[in-house]
Amino acid sequence: MTTTAAAFSVRTAHTADLTPAELRVIRALLDEAFDGDFSDEDFEHGLGGLHALVHDTAGRLVGHGSVIMRRVRHRERWLRVGYVEAVAVRPHVRRCGLGGRVMAELERVVDRAYDAGMLSASDEGAALYAGRGWQVWSGRVCALGLDGVVRLPDEEGSIFVRTALAGPLDPAFELVFDWRDGDVL
Repeated sequence: MTTTAAAFSVRTAHTADLTPAELRVIRALLDEAFDGDFSDEDFEHGLGGLHALVHDTAGRLVGHGSVIMRRVRHRERWLRVGYVEAVAVRPHVRRCGLGGRVMAELERVVDRAYDAGMLSASDEGAALYAGRGWQVWSGRVCALGLDGVVRLPDEEGSIFVRTALAGPLDPAFELVFDWRDGDVL
């Protein structure tokens, strides 16, 4: 029997509305989905915003993603960016549309509440985002560090953008992200 995305339910909740037990289940899903390569800082980056949670018919969490607010300077303006984090689906239910269900909920939030949406994609995740209309950022990527603006050339080519309220962004001008511990993007 083939499993379809329709057999699963999607719920959205702010981090503040999740119990400690739910947060532990989310963390376990992310550890499994990323083969143990999901740090405490990575987990922290996905907190403080809205989560899309996919459950199977038995109530088990099988998919997750979150969108948090970040500040990103483009041209001479600081944008409110819905930054997508911690998108994952359990290995046994991949390729049946659950990543798309997670992203649909997060995109709804981005489109209605933020100037733009952005995310840093792994090689494995890039096709999902490109297939949903997210565009690879072709310009420079930087972050505002303690000593000023720092270019992040290793991140260039992996940042995806979804323009929302801000309209098109010009890659002739760099994106300057707010700094954070761990992986900046």
